Amino acid sequence: MSAEILPYVDEPRPAIDPHPLSDYVAWAGRRNRNPILEVFQQRFPSAGDVLELASGAGLHVNYFAPHFPGLTLQPSDLTEEVFAAIKAKRAERGNANVLDPIRIDLTDPATFRFGDKKFDAIFVINIFQVAPVAINEGIAALAAQVLKDEGRVYIYGPFKVDGRYTTDSNRAFDQEILAANVPEWGLKDVRDLEKAAKPHGIVLKETIERPANNFILVFGRQ
Repeated sequence: MSAEILPYVDEPRPAIDPHPLSDYVAWAGRRNRNPILEVFQQRFPSAGDVLELASGAGLHVNYFAPHFPGLTLQPSDLTEEVFAAIKAKRAERGNANVLDPIRIDLTDPATFRFGDKKFDAIFVINIFQVAPVAINEGIAALAAQVLKDEGRVYIYGPFKVDGRYTTDSNRAFDQEILAANVPEWGLKDVRDLEKAAKPHGIVLKETIERPANNFILVFGRQ
């Protein structure tokens, strides 16, 4: 298990394709992994348990794992089709601290099967531009159930703030996503995520700016 920082390589962007095994998702993962890791290295505990939601092909969880040898990382996804990819990447990198992936449907609390287990952190990367705001209600409901009292939920991606785009490039990106005419696709507003989480006692604690006009939204218990 080698905790290396792989260099950023400026690559042409493939066509937008949210499928977790697509070239686009792999490209985005290579682009954002180090800026996200930098924040997690500052915020994650030295020991404990961390849950990733919407792990996809396991690119992030397996890149991060060697940097946190004292943490146990639990990948998860709605689609069991990706589980083999997560396990293959785990084996390739020798990540003994990455558990077998589990299925979690954020619209179905019946899949939140953790018993008394609690997590120090939960993270999800690049989901909301291709998912409904209501997914944050599911994330908050899950956090209310399994997050430790001082734990945090980290949500990474591009967002609008107070109904406005933060940059012209995010406006252009949103228009490109919306042009696909897929229901619920498009940049979401931070305030709407807050509104979805609040009934579960989960509130926005901090907004961290990251490169390429992205944010990490940090939620925790009220």
